[in-house]
Amino acid sequence: MKKGRSLKRKFESIPEEKEKEDLPPPPSRSSDDPIPKKTKWTNRTRVLVFATRGITHRDRHLMRDLRTMLPHSRDENKMERGENFLAVNEICSMKNCDKCILLESRHRSDLYMWISNIPSGPSARFLVESIYTMGELKLTGNCLKGSRPLLSFDENFDSNPHYALLKELFTQIFGTPAHHPKSQPFFDRVVTFSVLDNRIWFRNYQILTEDGALAEIGPRFVLNPIKIFENSFGGRTVWENPRYVTPAKYRQQLKLAASNKYVDRKQQKAAFIASRPKESYVSKPNDDIFEGNPLEKAKEISEKVKILKELNQQTLPKTKPFKKKTKKTIGVKVKSGIEPTKNILAKKQKNKKLKMSKIQNKFSVS
Repeated sequence: MKKGRSLKRKFESIPEEKEKEDLPPPPSRSSDDPIPKKTKWTNRTRVLVFATRGITHRDRHLMRDLRTMLPHSRDENKMERGENFLAVNEICSMKNCDKCILLESRHRSDLYMWISNIPSGPSARFLVESIYTMGELKLTGNCLKGSRPLLSFDENFDSNPHYALLKELFTQIFGTPAHHPKSQPFFDRVVTFSVLDNRIWFRNYQILTEDGALAEIGPRFVLNPIKIFENSFGGRTVWENPRYVTPAKYRQQLKLAASNKYVDRKQQKAAFIASRPKESYVSKPNDDIFEGNPLEKAKEISEKVKILKELNQQTLPKTKPFKKKTKKTIGVKVKSGIEPTKNILAKKQKNKKLKMSKIQNKFSVS
């Protein structure tokens, strides 16, 4: 009885299948739908960022800024000075890293940067100049921590082969992999690499608007390329910078220029003495005015002035002195206006004849 009851309950519990209603076909086919994007983390590149012992506080802050910029980076303790750089390949393999940025310090003042693709290579060595960290700049730019950057390269990276190789290294190291667990799925900053004066200028900007307005975040530094090697941290040199001058050589040149200051000053003094004229300017005739007794000189000068005036009066033609118009002359003119016009014209003609006769007499005398 128990078995029969259980079977009845089973049959009763099974619901009857509802008849499928005829639905209209979909407006679009499934083949027209866009292909779904991959959401898996496929590019698993990791960058090991560390330094050797002896770096300064500014270099340490730069290393910290690079780690914050790269969410796919890993840190490591400082490397000893005497250790061979080939050991870096083993350190990276233990940390599961296939890229490396190593900061090397020399003389407590010079900073070198190694960028390498591990384990096969290539690798490049740079001299880092003009370092400014994020905290030192105090710029207005800001972005999300772990956001992905847009990499911008200069035209020179496509024209020269050694710059093209460095461009590929920079894209693999500074480009954040898509769907990385520590990264943000946003592009809110731009990292620029520009070539100027045979150096690579690194800048990090925030994207303010879609129009292209930018604000610098930092850090900023300049990379002076030295050599490019075939393997990782060694091997055959693929390219070498012919214009590179070591910092020690540059400081030596400055010291030599400073040490030659005394010799240069003495040489300039000797050249000035040799170029001075031996004879002074020719003396003028009036330079002896103040020689002798000043009263006698004054009398001589006054006599000379008188003689010159007399000579000028003789040579110049005599002219009538200018007479000012007085009240009498004005009254005469008023009276003459009352006289008849015939008498006035006759007087004027007589005056003209007198003047002409005087002029003729002068020419006849001369």
